[in-house]
Amino acid sequence: MELDRRKVLQAGGVVAAAGVLAACGSAGEASPDSVPAASGSDDAGDAAAVGTAGAFAQTSDIPVGGGVISAEPAIVVTQPTEGDFKAFTAICPHQGCLVSEVVDNEIVCPCHGSRFSGTDGSVLAGPARQGLMSAGIAVDGGAVVLS
Repeated sequence: MELDRRKVLQAGGVVAAAGVLAACGSAGEASPDSVPAASGSDDAGDAAAVGTAGAFAQTSDIPVGGGVISAEPAIVVTQPTEGDFKAFTAICPHQGCLVSEVVDNEIVCPCHGSRFSGTDGSVLAGPARQGLMSAGIAVDGGAVVLS
């Protein structure tokens, strides 16, 4: 049986399109329970290793309007206003990417451009339709610890 070049190219296009669609997922949101744990490290993610034993970060490392992101555990800690610290899951609910930065009190996902409030984790810009879930922290002296 001889293969027709056009059929081979068409089949390749279908396979490539299926791969792209699988990578982008459906219009639905990813569930945090269905997303595999993020791996790797962000420079800010190394904050868990500094300061007080068991501390996630030092308050002095978290600028007002900024934040610290850790890949493991996948947590972002922000300081929306002076002395007010908030924590959220650092996995974007759209497709499960690790957020990459906190700028001007906005948590940014690098994969598709979703932005979340550093104050309450709510969606500021999609494609994400769900906000980031709150995470428990406590401030102990100058250390931020997971609770």
